[in-house]
Formats: sequence, C-alpha cells, structure tokens
Amino acid sequence: MCRDCGCSPTGQIHIHRQEGSATIASSSPTSIELTHGILHGNDQQARHNREHFQARGILAVNLMSAPGAGKTSLLEATIDELRGRYRIAVLEGDLETDNDARRIRAKGVPAIQITTGQACHLDAEMVHEAIHGLDLSEIDVLFIENVGNLVCPAMFDLGQQANVILLAVTEGDDKPAKYPVMFRAADLVLLSKCDLLEVLDDFSVAQAIAHQRKIGNPVDMFEVSARRRASLAPWIAWLEAQAVSLASRNGRDLVHSHPAAK
Repeated sequence: MCRDCGCSPTGQIHIHRQEGSATIASSSPTSIELTHGILHGNDQQARHNREHFQARGILAVNLMSAPGAGKTSLLEATIDELRGRYRIAVLEGDLETDNDARRIRAKGVPAIQITTGQACHLDAEMVHEAIHGLDLSEIDVLFIENVGNLVCPAMFDLGQQANVILLAVTEGDDKPAKYPVMFRAADLVLLSKCDLLEVLDDFSVAQAIAHQRKIGNPVDMFEVSARRRASLAPWIAWLEAQAVSLASRNGRDLVHSHPAAK
C-alpha cells in the first residue's frame, strides 16, 4: 500500500492461522530493521520541525481520519470561527489533486498542497519542505490535514503539538477498537457529521466513547458538525486553550486579535 512505511503486502508477509483467525506478520526480520530506520530518520526531522514551530509560537495540529470524514469541511468552518483572532495556515495532504488546498485558499487562508503519490501518509520531511513555502512569522495556528487513512499516519511524528482524530458517524462506532494505534495517538477525538445522527440508527455515541476508553486513551470526544456552527464551540474552546498553553510555555502573551487577518 505504501512505498516507504513498510506496509506493502508484496513479498514481506505471511499468514498465521490459529483458532479460526488469520494474522499478518513479517516474513523477515530485515523488514523490522527497515521500518525502525525509517522512523528514526523521520523522528529526527520531526524534532527539527517542532523546533521551528515552538520558536515562533505556532500551534501545529495534525488532523487525521479515514477518507471522507469531513476534515476539509471542518477546517473551512473552523477558519470562519477563528477569523480575525488567529492567523491560520494549512498543509493539505493527498495522494493526488489540489482540490482541498483550493477550498482553503478560497477562505483567504494560505494553504500548501502536499501530493504524496503512492504514500498513504505525510511524513516529517514532507512537512518540512512544505513549511518553507509559508511565512511562519505570520502564523499562529498551522493545521496539517493528513492523508485519509486510519493506519499509517499515526506512525509518523510530523513535529505537531497535537493529534486530532475525526470519526465520522457514518463510519461505525467501533473504529477505535478496530484501529487502536490511531485512536491511542489522539489528543482529541471529534465525532464529525453529527447532524446525521438524527437519521442514523447504527451509530451510538456512547459506544464510540466506550471503545475509546477501552483502548486506554480517555481523551475528550466532542460531537461536531461543520453544518451546525454552534456544535463547534467545544472544539474552538479546545483549540484556544491549546494556543494559550503553548504561549504560556513559551513565556509570551498571546495576541487574540489580528485585524489584518483575512
């Protein structure tokens, strides 16, 4: 599936069948060494990215989800809510097209599209190259919209301060149980497209929360809808609290109003 994270299914796996289950495992110890080497290099670059962000007081938020969970729609609504108070920029990750970046730019916000080709996630080097296309001195909050995927993105530190996972109510409430690596990495989980709950009978918010707690990560889980702006209030408050905390750690006052911000 991915050209550089070690999850390719060709030639490097075999199946264990035991008690009616099939488990995929590496067929060679060299694949473990290769993955370790890739992640080590990525982590070094991520530390460098984090230094860039911290030196300038930028809150970097890594948005992750399955495809179609509503990340870009949420960003559009979030930009409207934060307009004039915070200077925002966005990095958009997709295998192909710049459709999402164009949507963000239409909101008057700088956006860099990262097209990954065959890679099913962003990595720290991609982010590092992309931020050189931005004026970091003019950014308070940087959103990194990762490639739609509930597996590989969780493995790669990008230098962000926070991981936010979207779980659309159209996906199924058991996703935290099925994809525990992703949901254990979350600093916040947003149950997106919650305006559809009134017409769905197969998604339980309580069950989604229970699955999240069961994997050992008791983070907040907010119900949000980009179509219903009032529902975004807890998400916006969480973002502002993160920004204030970062400013406090950096020993500076956070400027809440930017009249020139578009």
